[in-house]
Order: sequence, then structure tokens, then C-alpha cells
Amino acid sequence: MGFYDWLFGMFGHLSADIGIDLGTANTLVFVKGRGIVLREPSVVAIDLSTDEVLAVGEEAKSMIGKTPSRVIAMRPLRDGVIADWEKTEQMLRAFIEKAKSDFGMVQLPHRVVIGIPSGITAVERKAVRDAAIRTGARWEGLIDEPMAAAIGCNMPIDEPGGNMIVDIGGGTTEVAVISLGGVVVSNSIRTAGDALDKSIIVYARRRFNMQIGERTAERIKISIGAAHSQSENLTTEMRGMDQVTGLPKVVEITTEDIREAMGEKIDEILRCVRYTLEECPPELAADIIDKGIVLAGGGALLRDLDILISRDTGIVTKVADDPLSAVVLGTMKVLEDLDRFKYMLG
Repeated sequence: MGFYDWLFGMFGHLSADIGIDLGTANTLVFVKGRGIVLREPSVVAIDLSTDEVLAVGEEAKSMIGKTPSRVIAMRPLRDGVIADWEKTEQMLRAFIEKAKSDFGMVQLPHRVVIGIPSGITAVERKAVRDAAIRTGARWEGLIDEPMAAAIGCNMPIDEPGGNMIVDIGGGTTEVAVISLGGVVVSNSIRTAGDALDKSIIVYARRRFNMQIGERTAERIKISIGAAHSQSENLTTEMRGMDQVTGLPKVVEITTEDIREAMGEKIDEILRCVRYTLEECPPELAADIIDKGIVLAGGGALLRDLDILISRDTGIVTKVADDPLSAVVLGTMKVLEDLDRFKYMLG
């Protein structure tokens, strides 16, 4: 028995297990016995003159587009991959330390499972693992987000039957068919929440000759965006800068405008779902017809996306009870039953 194993055996009740959803858009931290204690944007603010991280999470996101030239707010994960290893490590360590300090956790080795995008490389996986261990973790492992989301949604993944999960995050949409505890078919595309926001920015520039920021695009998507052509047509104000005069500008924009802006990207998500179904073995496809498709991730909250996928595929589609938390809940279920799920960890 190693020292950490002995220490955990003697004093583990004073520590706590931690499950983490390291997402492109948001990072969630679940502490056993306390629930989700942290839900913040995966953003860091950096002082370019010193390369020092000034803030992480919500504080850093509030700086986007509002900082002096020497300070930038950035996402160290982009499109489901780690764009900056060092900043990802600093952000992850900051979030773990915040969870530990805010909730009075004793500084003993704690078991950690982290949900990560399935597209990251072996080198990036090692970087995430090393970052967690440097916070004092008694390491357990990494789990791909589609599998973690399926576990968090209480899907019967251990049974010999097809279960289809569509995890639409910030950087990637990951579609997987799971049976007997393993992924049978999976596909991933770099089209998800961030791409939808960018399509709104492009539409504003093309249609209204207006420049808007990422936060404005995201707000509009959430407040009036919809995937289906028959969705209720809502209206809101879009505020930005006129590209000709350089002055502030306000226009009225509708759900139909936003649906048109996002249409191409939504079609890419639909094609990914259809392609995965086409690759699925017939017996498992029959199971999916009976059980339906489950949507998880923040993108699942786009109004009427479930209806659109259902009509496009002919398969009943439903949004998970808590799509934003599905992955982090899955990591905690893994920690609670390690003997059952250990083989899934990398």
C-alpha cells in the first residue's frame, strides 16, 4: 500500500471526492456531499506584460472586450481541444483550489475524475492529468464527455442495447452510441455553441452592417434563438457598433433572423446525428428507435432543437433533465462506483 493510499484510508473522511467537467465554454466542479460547488466560464484573463493570470472564470469573462491593451481575456480550450496547455493548467488548478477553500475541505489528497472532450490528444490528456495531480489530487482518471454525460443522464449503458447521446457543448458536438459500457459508434464535429454565436456575429455584420461581441451574440441566442422554423417568433434589441460610422447602434432582431443566421450550423449538427445513426448496427438502431435520443450539454437548451432532431430522424428526442450538469454528474457517479466504471477511465 502506498503512502497516499494509507493516508486516504486513515483520513479520507476528512477529504472529499471531486468530479470536474472541463468544458470548452464552462467548467463545473462537483464535491461529494456538497453537490456542484462551482460553475464558471472556462476563461482566463492574462497580463501580457508579465504573462500572469489575473483572473479566472466569471471574473475573467466579464473582462472580455473591456480590457486595456496589456490585458486579454481568453479561452484556453477552443473547439474541443486545448489551445494553451499552460493556461489550461493554471485555470484548472485555480478552480480546484477555489472549490477546496470556499467549502472548507481539508488539504488532504482527494480523488479526482475529470470529464474531457473526446478529441484531445494523448499529450493534452497528460497535461490535464498533471495539472490535477499538482493540486494534491489522489488521481483516478479522465473520462470522455459523451460517456460521462450518458452516465450522468442515468442511461442504461451497461445493458446490451443501444443508447444514443448527443452532447452539444461550447466547442464540439459529440454523438455516441453506447452499449455494454462501451462506445460502439461515435462522431465529433467542431460545431456547437460557440459556432452558433459566431454565426450570429457574421449575420449582424452582413445584414445590419453592425459589429457585435461574443457575449451579445450568446445573450441573443439564449433569449430568442430557436432551431425550428415553426418556433414562436420573439423579438429583442441587438446593441453594437455601426461599422460605417463607428457609433453605437441598436436594431430590433427576431427569432426568425437568428434561426436564419444559425441555420447552416444547425444543419451540420443534424448531419452528424444522421451519419452516426447510419453507421449504427441495425440491432442497436432498433433499440434507439425504442429508447429515443438524449440531448445533453448547453446546446441542448436551444429552443425546439429536440423537436427538429426528432422530425429530422423520425426518432423521439428529449433533453436531459439537467443537460448543463450531465457530464459533471457522470464524473461523480464514476467516483461513487469506481469498481464498476474504472475500466472507462484513461
